[in-house]
Amino acid sequence: MGVLITVLVVCAVAGLVLLALSLRNVQQYEKGVVFRFGRLLPDIRGPGLRVIRPIGDRMRKVSVQTEVLGIPPQGSITADNVTLTVDAVVYFKVIDPVKALVNVRNYPAAVSQIAQTSLRSVIGRADLDTLLSDRDHINAELKKVMDAPTEEPWGLRIERVEIKDIALPESMMRSMSKQAEAERERRARVIAADGEFQASQRLTDAAATMADTPGALQLRLLQTVVDVSAEKNSTLVMPFPVEMLRFFDHQSRETDGESDGRVTHRSTRHPTAPAAVVIPEPAIPAPAIPAPAIAPAFSLSGERVGSGGKRIGSRAEVARERGDDWPTRRDAEESLNG
Repeated sequence: MGVLITVLVVCAVAGLVLLALSLRNVQQYEKGVVFRFGRLLPDIRGPGLRVIRPIGDRMRKVSVQTEVLGIPPQGSITADNVTLTVDAVVYFKVIDPVKALVNVRNYPAAVSQIAQTSLRSVIGRADLDTLLSDRDHINAELKKVMDAPTEEPWGLRIERVEIKDIALPESMMRSMSKQAEAERERRARVIAADGEFQASQRLTDAAATMADTPGALQLRLLQTVVDVSAEKNSTLVMPFPVEMLRFFDHQSRETDGESDGRVTHRSTRHPTAPAAVVIPEPAIPAPAIPAPAIAPAFSLSGERVGSGGKRIGSRAEVARERGDDWPTRRDAEESLNG
């Protein structure tokens, strides 16, 4: 009886051990591939608790998640003979677990190697400008080159290839910065010239409008005065028409001519002459005005001589001869005593 119990216990323990060896847990993101005595079974086990033979069967789990693989920096020469260093990143996933296990050994390392060779090949066929400005085209070409040896033979799908960084030599970076600076300066000058041209057109239109409406110029002048006075400046500069200065100058010349006894006539514009040609009127000679007789200077001391050549003795006679009202000495003394 004791031997039977021992045998039953041993069989139960053995059964539990065999059951534990035959159970496999497959995750949702995995696929199970079973090899029986080294031979591939056609059935691929899905996620969940799966049972295999404890003796002779071996299960390999393959992840079907998207894996990210970084490509080490690769030094290469572009089509226009520029040496640079490029690094990239590859996103791939397993679409056929059987091919990924049977046809290639250590498929992540294989993808890394083919990515490095493809990156050098694509960079060697592209020039520097395309590599810097058209990254999408380079990435698509990289994906196309890597899909050929990986998808059908290895059961891997390259989902995305991205170039992370492009390292240029210092001399090339300086040359590119100078080129970019010159290009920006050229664009700035073109934009400034275009602005000047548009402003000149607008000023031409404004000048034509003000020429048709003379009051607009005066309103614009008043608006300018308001804008300048709003700044609280101590000095206000006012524009003064040149025509007004010429008017005052002409008036001053007429006044000087009249004081000299000459008559000056204004020049008039001929109705048929151009606006810039001025035809003066013929000058009319002024009538001769006799100069007033100037009495000779008389001395108030010593012997006095009148205008007729006769001698005058007293100061009163001198005053009567000159026709003025100068007081005599007697008049001055009477005014002082009185």
